[in-house]
Amino acid sequence: MVILEQLFVEKRVVEEKIDRMIENLTTIKDDNGEFLLDFDGLIVDDKSWGIWNWPQGVGLYGIYKNYQITKNPKALQVVEEWFEQRMLEGAPPKNVNTMAPLLAMAYLYEDTKDSRYLPYLEQWAEWVMHDMPRTDENGLQHATYGPENRNQLWDDTLMMTALPLAKIGMLLNRPAYIEEAKQQFMIHIKYLVDKKTGLWFHGWTFEERHNYAQALWARGNCWITIAIPEIIEILDLQEGDALRSFLINTLLDQLTALQEMQDESGLWHTLLDDPSSYVEASATAGFAYGILKAVHKRYIDKAWEDVAYKALAGLIEQVAEDGEVQNVSIGTGMGEDLEYYKNIAITAMPYGQSLTVLAFTELLVSFC
Repeated sequence: MVILEQLFVEKRVVEEKIDRMIENLTTIKDDNGEFLLDFDGLIVDDKSWGIWNWPQGVGLYGIYKNYQITKNPKALQVVEEWFEQRMLEGAPPKNVNTMAPLLAMAYLYEDTKDSRYLPYLEQWAEWVMHDMPRTDENGLQHATYGPENRNQLWDDTLMMTALPLAKIGMLLNRPAYIEEAKQQFMIHIKYLVDKKTGLWFHGWTFEERHNYAQALWARGNCWITIAIPEIIEILDLQEGDALRSFLINTLLDQLTALQEMQDESGLWHTLLDDPSSYVEASATAGFAYGILKAVHKRYIDKAWEDVAYKALAGLIEQVAEDGEVQNVSIGTGMGEDLEYYKNIAITAMPYGQSLTVLAFTELLVSFC
């Protein structure tokens, strides 16, 4: 077993890294438009902090979970100020990715009972239930600002839409939302898990019935490592529950493969099974968080801590003095070949910061 003190001399070091990352997160901006996405004239900013989209949604969740565990006032301030500004500006069009901030909003409403959040939670969840595009077998179609992605399942969807729906369902006592979230986990497992490795493919098309490039993409897989422990906790699935057992076994299959593919640096490659692809920090942070959380919640054996601690030791080296997390890839669409994933650009992104904050925050639990 790896001894925690061998990796981090003082808890203070971790806390200082977290503070720097949160501070840096709020300054992220696409100043020259290099990372703007152009969907036939519809311009989408995927990088800047002050935008209502999935990178920021994941960012909000990571920062708010830090507040819940540490009561760090800076973390709470960042989240509350973000929602204040976005509500003043008005909500964007609804899609699978813009749903992501609703997860943090649901936790914020649960803790504050601020009634201003309630209409957002109700209206966005109702949109998922009744108006969100569906695939065959009633899957949530990964429709975003850009392409329709007709009849496509992506592994991102469970993190961006299914988790918020589940949390809102529990919070507002809406059983139909809860059952819908469960169904989405099952259909995504059916079509996205690679039966040979236990890892997850990026996507599936019902139109052509294949998994595109069969890419075992790291960040797509990390959404699953996060989402499985989260959904078990959100729904309070108890031991003996069939879905809980199914999800934990699915997670363990994935972790077995991840353990074998972890780089000597502690990080994972952006194509998990291709050592010639670059190592990627945001996915590594997601894996470290999901593994540690599953251990702390006793969903999996404590022996898995070693894999997470090795990843965290590598991640410490990826946090620059100013708090910017290095080696984070930009938002990644569905690739038709594996070279596409190997050539995805690297830059500071909100989810790179927040996933690393999330992982380090869960590490603080290990010091208890």
